[in-house]
Amino acid sequence: MKARICLLGLALVCSACAAPSLRYKTEINRLSAAGKFREADERVTAKKNKLYKKKDAALFYLDRAALLHDAQDPAASDEMLASAQAYIDELYAKSVSASAGRLLINDLTTPYYAANYERALTYYYRAQNFLQRGDVSSAAVEARRAVFFLDHLRADKRKGYNDDPFVQYFASLVFESVGQLPDARIARQNAFNAYRRLGGKLGVSAPEFSVPKNAGELGEVIIFHYNGLLPLKKTQTVQVAWSEAAAMASSPQETTDSVSPEVQNALAAGLFGSAVTLSYPVLVPQPFRVASSFVEAGGQRYVTQKVADFAGAAKMDLDEKLPGIWFRTATRAVAKQVAAAQARQAAHSAANDDTVGDLAGMFVSVLGAALEKADTRQWFTLPAEVRMTRLFLTPKTQDIKLLFRDGYGNIIGEHVFENVPVERGGRIYLHHRTAN
Repeated sequence: MKARICLLGLALVCSACAAPSLRYKTEINRLSAAGKFREADERVTAKKNKLYKKKDAALFYLDRAALLHDAQDPAASDEMLASAQAYIDELYAKSVSASAGRLLINDLTTPYYAANYERALTYYYRAQNFLQRGDVSSAAVEARRAVFFLDHLRADKRKGYNDDPFVQYFASLVFESVGQLPDARIARQNAFNAYRRLGGKLGVSAPEFSVPKNAGELGEVIIFHYNGLLPLKKTQTVQVAWSEAAAMASSPQETTDSVSPEVQNALAAGLFGSAVTLSYPVLVPQPFRVASSFVEAGGQRYVTQKVADFAGAAKMDLDEKLPGIWFRTATRAVAKQVAAAQARQAAHSAANDDTVGDLAGMFVSVLGAALEKADTRQWFTLPAEVRMTRLFLTPKTQDIKLLFRDGYGNIIGEHVFENVPVERGGRIYLHHRTAN
């Protein structure tokens, strides 16, 4: 009992720094919406060791990487992504097992394990950074790493997010750019298969771009329009009947989790109250005005197509994890009730005073409640979606205009890619971010 109380007290101190808050994320998003990506990156950097502890190193690198990419700083962005990948690989090389802290305190006691869709996007962003620097060969290496990761993901998972249609499609383009046509065909087919299988849940369909017969005499420009803000995770609390909490805590959804004998005994006896309060993460949509976009170049208009929905991927990921989250949350609620009851009884026996026992039980209950926090960590600097178009233009240096529309079809902004060197038979990748 003393050990349990000491653990709870120590954990209260150790967990004083929680996940990046909703307020903090909203502040960074406001800067992104204003196009102040450098300033947003500076704010994130300032929070290192405050909101981002060592166990959240991968998250810190990822949040910075997307902002630096949007700020058109591919070298700095790639440095962050390389660090994130190294840290993620190191974590996943170890067994992802439930720690005592995870089952007794909260999910924030564990390192940040990037979601599968986030891991896939690290390869995408690194490839884009290499393309921006003209290093197509290195981009192809990242594309190959992406499809290798997704191949293994499909083999390991039969349901849910087990492939990424957009990353596969992008990889096929990169393979084409380096002349690896067999690999391009395989990745393209995997992309179309994934669009058919997952497109409904992600709100996207396979892109359809027409390639002119004289494409070899023209130059191709592929434009990626990163749009919107990813839904943000926040903590939600709900009060459930004791019987419901007991059912959730006694039916683990993750084979790595287990329930202590004390908790099992408490469940069997139904020792406490009629209801318990549980905390869990929910996604809060973030509004943005830009609903569509198109490109004007060479006297022609090209409409962008939505090819990726990161907001949908985030929802799929959370939906898959919720059963395990509910199990751990319910288990913790029971464990903390057990600790409070033990403290009450021990203090009463030692002091032979009901008041002392009640105070001890209340103290442990307060500690337990203070420690119960939902895991709201996420790579939140990602856009909500990616729109894309392919242009085939007369070879020459020219300006290309990307225009943005709201939901009513009104043009509400534009961005000009100036002096784009379009070469005969060549291919250029460009990107721009809107978050307003």
